[in-house]
Amino acid sequence: MSTTDTAHRSWPTDGTTAAGTAPEETSLWVRHFHRRPDAPVRLLCLPHAGGSASVFRPWATAAGPHLEVLALQYPGRQDRYRERPVEDIAELADRAVPAVRAAVGDRPYGLFGHSMGALLAFELTRRLEDTGHGPDLLAVSGRRPPSAVRTGEYAHLVDDAALTAHLRELSGTDPRLLADEEALQMILPAVRADLTAVDRHQAAPGATVDAPVLAITGDSDPWVTPGEAAAWHLRTTASFDLRVYSGGHFYLENLQEELLALLGGRLAPAGAR
Repeated sequence: MSTTDTAHRSWPTDGTTAAGTAPEETSLWVRHFHRRPDAPVRLLCLPHAGGSASVFRPWATAAGPHLEVLALQYPGRQDRYRERPVEDIAELADRAVPAVRAAVGDRPYGLFGHSMGALLAFELTRRLEDTGHGPDLLAVSGRRPPSAVRTGEYAHLVDDAALTAHLRELSGTDPRLLADEEALQMILPAVRADLTAVDRHQAAPGATVDAPVLAITGDSDPWVTPGEAAAWHLRTTASFDLRVYSGGHFYLENLQEELLALLGGRLAPAGAR
């Protein structure tokens, strides 16, 4: 069994809401943890399978005045835990488009997706470009491009014990949550739905985006090699760049400042770079 995604240690409900965000549907999908109304650009972050928007709360707080960091909240977790988790990447993208379009407004913006979030960011970019206001950057992290499937990747089909063991192996989940049966019953349905979406996803043949693509990965990530990450260049009609950092699948946990500088620099208006 293998997959690039796991539940994150920030899973439990933290009371996060998007108070004041209108319309109501936007507040369900897009979280503004630290508003910077004067920031010239925005970055919308999409979490991994089983992850939640609050994974990126520290990014929103740490970003400088030039960058406002938003995060996408999927159904079936935290304050959306009563909703049915979505088992299809395309459906998630379709449903998120109106809220994302309203949240980013007319300012330049980029998408950053980690693992499952990378696949969703790609599909979301395609749809946003169809509206005439696509992102200025698509950053894909810790994931091979769509349709690049390794043999035997059907993690969503394993039983709960095997899935829990896999989460423990990836070290992306607080061990206390994995030892708590009640917490597991909250975590596993969303994780399994997300993994189903990842395992079944097939992008349209030859599908590309017009946005520049930045692929980022860890050099010791067991689920994606630098060579596999480099294949994202086939999915854009614009420029492509690959960054490889030291670390595994969750390499980004120790690189917040560096990644914010990298992404913010790519999005900054030409005169501010």
